[in-house]
Amino acid sequence: MVKSWSDRLNTPGTNGIKPSPRTVGDVVEGQPMLVPTARQVDDFIRSIPKGVDMDVRALRTALATEHGAEVTCPVTIGYHLRTVAEAANEDLERGMTLSEIAPFWRVLDAKTPTTGKLSFGAAFVAAQRKREGLES
Repeated sequence: MVKSWSDRLNTPGTNGIKPSPRTVGDVVEGQPMLVPTARQVDDFIRSIPKGVDMDVRALRTALATEHGAEVTCPVTIGYHLRTVAEAANEDLERGMTLSEIAPFWRVLDAKTPTTGKLSFGAAFVAAQRKREGLES
């Protein structure tokens, strides 16, 4: 049976800091790189105040700093952002309120590649961003 997004979010994963295996984008080979769990990403997003947005690069930088690394794995962040958003959507479908779910729209916007992959589409993200007075 396929795991729900909420199950994926809550599955203990291995995280930690390890040297980056190669240079990709803003990550340089050998840099201390955080490989976060989905729960760590969810917890961090929940700490972003209402009406404040943060792009994915800023999220990666803040997570790395918080955990004593120089960078955060860009591939892992992409996977976990989708997991956080899809799990939040499942929570809404189960009757939770917007204030009870991770406010992933403070990180994702219409231009973020992850937004285009969401099962529930980009309209929800746009509506929540507008409701909080966030750009795009």
